[in-house]
Amino acid sequence: MDNQALVLLFLTGAIFVGLVLVFSGIVAPRSFAPQKFDPYECGIPTKGTTWLQFNVGYYLFAILFLVFDVEIVFLFPWATVMKEMGMVAFIEIVVFILILGLGLAYAWKKHALTWE
Repeated sequence: MDNQALVLLFLTGAIFVGLVLVFSGIVAPRSFAPQKFDPYECGIPTKGTTWLQFNVGYYLFAILFLVFDVEIVFLFPWATVMKEMGMVAFIEIVVFILILGLGLAYAWKKHALTWE
């Protein structure tokens, strides 16, 4: 693909996205009712302040879960090609699991997995 075609493709995509955003801004329904700006939680009116500061442990625990969950997904493609690649694939997965284990040990040492 030459440069002119690539620039044309990029410009066409940018123009299309811009037109869709402008069009949706024009035709989208708007409501400025006071209820629209009220916080909403399961249909029950909130009591007290709605802005609460959460413990950073919740976020850290969620990030650790996502990291290890996503890393486990990489094991499935490896398992499908293990027989064809032989010892190379085995060594690569051992290194991969060692790195994951080091990350888990670091999180454990920093008490990121304790729930307080």
